[in-house]
Amino acid sequence: MAKSPNQKIKILYLMRAFLEKTDENHPMNTQALIDELALYGIQAERKSIYTDIEVLRVFGMDILNRREQPSGYYLASRDFELAELKLLVDVVQSSKFITAKKSAELIEKLESLTSHFEARQLQRQVFVANRIKTMNESIYYNVDKIHNAISANVKIEFQYFEWTVPKTMTLKKGGGKYCISPWVLTWEDENYYLLGFDEEAGIVKHYRVDKMLSIEMTKAPRVGREHFEHFDTADFSKKIFGMFAGEEEGVKIRFENRFIGVVIDRFGKDISIRPVDENHFDVRVPVVVSNPFFGWLSGLGKGVQILTPEKVVGKYRRFLKELLDQYEG
Repeated sequence: MAKSPNQKIKILYLMRAFLEKTDENHPMNTQALIDELALYGIQAERKSIYTDIEVLRVFGMDILNRREQPSGYYLASRDFELAELKLLVDVVQSSKFITAKKSAELIEKLESLTSHFEARQLQRQVFVANRIKTMNESIYYNVDKIHNAISANVKIEFQYFEWTVPKTMTLKKGGGKYCISPWVLTWEDENYYLLGFDEEAGIVKHYRVDKMLSIEMTKAPRVGREHFEHFDTADFSKKIFGMFAGEEEGVKIRFENRFIGVVIDRFGKDISIRPVDENHFDVRVPVVVSNPFFGWLSGLGKGVQILTPEKVVGKYRRFLKELLDQYEG
């Protein structure tokens, strides 16, 4: 048989067929594989198909021959199992920081990692109607630029915006540039945050990545390493509430026993828990004292009480009184 011009890439089209059109429930017999190659103008004989399958096996593809009906050859294992892809799709669809457009693009790419048949199962995963998504499409490039700056050990400059009541974006500092030494990217409250050192202010600051615009790497080396040498992202997440700044305090709190699950979910299993009586326990935890922290406590209702330090107790009283004052009269 005379070889067609496409004979040299025959095995690549065969590989594509196994990747896209086969799984355990959808094998392809020899004739189906021959017909598939014919779509690309490639003629093939049964003997050559067997030889090519063996070459693909040697290459590392886990191709099995199913004897029972439906019978034929199929790709038995892949880099990602279907359950793993479903989990990734769930994360993409439910993530607030990923735009609707980028969510669709990422899911389409995830679908390409399995057969067309199994890809249909990914399309039914967690659909959240009217899910609030970020509107800053450049967030992916922002994250990449920040990582590049961290790797290059240089500062970055950027503009930062906030929303106004008429739902328009306005640049902070009158559009002036922020200059920050980037050290850590963290995920909190469904948003990406940059933690960096502001040399001019002499303190660590954080910024929501989706609100950062026109990020540029500078040639100036980063500063503030001493603030991040022993930085623990997990520990940071336990202390801070809603990424609001505040003073860190060791706070002693008394809870009714019914809140033990809430406490462990928030602060982890490694915290010290001291039973007080049959109905209560005390914990001492480091937290960044802020309104979101007080809001978390008040949301739990009765059965939760800050014991020490007294200055935090006083701040909590004022927080509650100011809320109550809004409804007086």
